[in-house]
Amino acid sequence: MTAKPHPLFLGIDTGGTYTDAVLWSEEGGPKGKVLAKAKALTTRHDLAVGISGAVDAVLEKAGTDPAAIKLVSMSTTLATNALVEGQGGRVALVMIGFSEADLARDGLKTALGTDPVVFCPGGHDVHGNAAKLDLSGLEAALPELGRSVSGFAVCAYFATRNPAHELAARDLIREKTGLPVTASHELSAKLGGPRRALTTLLNARLISMIDRLVAATEGFLGHRGIAAPLMVVRGDGALVSAAFARQRPIETILSGPAASLVGARHMTGLDDAMVSDIGGTTTDVAVLDGGRPRLDPEGATVGGFRTMVEAVAMRTFGLGGDSEVALEDGALTPKILLGPRRLVPLALAGMVHGEAVTAELERQLRAPNPGRMDGRFAVRTGVPDRLAAGLTAPEAKLYEAIGATPLALDRLLNSNAQNATLNRLVARGLVHICGFTPSDAAHVLGKQANWDAAAARLGAELFARRRDGRGQAIAATPEALAERVLVTLTRWSAEYILETAFAEDGLDGAATVAHALVQRAVDAHPGIARLTVALDRPVIGLGASAPLHYAGLAALVGNGCIVPEDTDVANALGAVVGQVRVSAEARVSQPREGLFRLASGQTVRDFTDEAKAIAAAEADVRAIVAERAKDAGTDNAEIDVSTEFKVSTIEGQRMFIEAHVVAVASGRPRIAV
Repeated sequence: MTAKPHPLFLGIDTGGTYTDAVLWSEEGGPKGKVLAKAKALTTRHDLAVGISGAVDAVLEKAGTDPAAIKLVSMSTTLATNALVEGQGGRVALVMIGFSEADLARDGLKTALGTDPVVFCPGGHDVHGNAAKLDLSGLEAALPELGRSVSGFAVCAYFATRNPAHELAARDLIREKTGLPVTASHELSAKLGGPRRALTTLLNARLISMIDRLVAATEGFLGHRGIAAPLMVVRGDGALVSAAFARQRPIETILSGPAASLVGARHMTGLDDAMVSDIGGTTTDVAVLDGGRPRLDPEGATVGGFRTMVEAVAMRTFGLGGDSEVALEDGALTPKILLGPRRLVPLALAGMVHGEAVTAELERQLRAPNPGRMDGRFAVRTGVPDRLAAGLTAPEAKLYEAIGATPLALDRLLNSNAQNATLNRLVARGLVHICGFTPSDAAHVLGKQANWDAAAARLGAELFARRRDGRGQAIAATPEALAERVLVTLTRWSAEYILETAFAEDGLDGAATVAHALVQRAVDAHPGIARLTVALDRPVIGLGASAPLHYAGLAALVGNGCIVPEDTDVANALGAVVGQVRVSAEARVSQPREGLFRLASGQTVRDFTDEAKAIAAAEADVRAIVAERAKDAGTDNAEIDVSTEFKVSTIEGQRMFIEAHVVAVASGRPRIAV
């Protein structure tokens, strides 16, 4: 009798630079087996192109029938990147029961920018008692708003205790405009209206972006005959269905880093570790405790905004393989500086554009003296022209001069003012700067070979000619410069890992102490005070360049550094081995003695008996979370219910204040039969 084949799982990670794909099977024990993996450049103008490039390569390597794939799961940094870069659709914010002064709290006014806001009387008190609702102002504004925004965000005062007014506004908006509406009580059960409004606003902005990603992925899967459920990784590392993620895209912020943590634990089996994931643009550092990522109790902070989204406690640093390499200003012996800006590596630009890049680098090398713009180019990012709307006259003129082929900056720019204009175009996501990066340094030393090593070496020669404070070249050879760059990257990685550890321990001045410790560790003459430090857990190094950049890390952090075999696709692997995990909450309060008010889901009920109110709350959250788990993509969820009481004792008598009931459902995602 022939054994039944193991189901195949496809993992996809859409990052800022690369889209990764991995084909995984449960065959071979708890860790399963990676059958094939591949990368393709992320194509922001059409995400399906990058996705198809990576997935088609995986299918070809594995020689697999696409119909054998029973589950597809993806993680993405697109939502995170969009918030960091200030991108997203124009939305209208509806505030019920709030005043204009509330916009000044929690960064809400900054996040709103020029998007419209409508204030309506209404809302509830802490016990769910309603004020008078008046939506006439909203109704009058809807015809114009329906033509000028892509969606709505609705937040009502104490909606977490009674969502009735949010539901009324949501239904009115949908009836009159047909546009997507996000209501704040759907995203968070926490108090704090302005921050809940901020979270709702950002969610509404991201809906169209995540919708495009899901649509692109589903369209590609359909064309390839892959009839499997599509899951998405949330910011806490759990999986949810694509339909669930489309409604709550804000929950996918930090999706990529969360997936990498799940992948790290799966590959190493370690329950406790520091995890450092180095990519092209950033290094993400987080902590594994007891087999799960530490979560940020205050909510994820992305793009400077503190949200109410439960996500991994991740510290992100602007350090990666494609970080800008710069020189410290004004020092006799200037240090190498890295990041935080990402550049297109010269090796990559040379591979894609060939002679257009290398000929200009050779021209600059023939000049008798180094120039401050040597080895740097500008090139359009390839986004649609409509995203270039609203440019000033100088910005439009400079943008027009830049094309799809890299243009040397010493030919493009004539003044410092133009350089500032160029930086604004880069900030808008319209233009990339090409220049020397650690990826180029690795090509110079033969430690990386996937792009154009000749272009990288020309860039290193140009950079090595730059002068220190004494007028001497900063490096004798391109190889010497490249070695300095890579050593600096490893040192900075160690500092960021230690800084994260100190911060997690609640220590002040974490960055300063981490820098001092690493400095003493590498100095030939460490000084009178000999300082040493050791992490209490090993480091798991993730990312395609981790084997290179983390080779010397262990000596600097005082513990081992493990780089798993499939570290280059940790995110994609984490996407397929994770579990669905969702929660539901209810609260029981006592508005007056002898009355117990239950707020759960979209209902508010009163009881005269505390025990009955608590029992009803536990039954409600169990039913809500079971339904939510099905929507999120699992049919076999285990449900755990916990209740936390707030009580006081007066003259020996117990006085009930409030009860918080939480149900958590978790299980493996359903797969195609």
